[in-house]
Amino acid sequence: MNLNYSIKEFMAKQLITFQSDTPIETAMESFLENKISGAPVLDNQGNLVGVLSEKDCMKTLFESSYYNNLGGFVKEYMSTDLKTINIHDTLSNVADEFIKSRFRRFPVMEGDKLVGQISRRDILRAIVKLSNEEQSK
Repeated sequence: MNLNYSIKEFMAKQLITFQSDTPIETAMESFLENKISGAPVLDNQGNLVGVLSEKDCMKTLFESSYYNNLGGFVKEYMSTDLKTINIHDTLSNVADEFIKSRFRRFPVMEGDKLVGQISRRDILRAIVKLSNEEQSK
């Protein structure tokens, strides 16, 4: 199977994103309503500044028990230690990055612009699709 395909056709392009000043409760509700587990965080100019995950949101439980208040903003919980992927990367390169890292999703960049997101599940979907195409030949 040829894994030198570009990630362009397999990445998510219609993203739900948050701003740094989005209330954390709003972000968590969005995760549940949209059945997603993470989303990029953008500043007012549209630059990628972080990623918010379900795991990040779980920190609110400890914060609320300590301060007796569930609240705050995305910027207080998001991860800023980011690994991004170039839009011209191949499936095999991205799969290798997932194997070597703890991340479940990577923001996809074209230069400095966020153009999508690719997840472990997207890679699995690509492998199954390519495998099925290979078998039907």
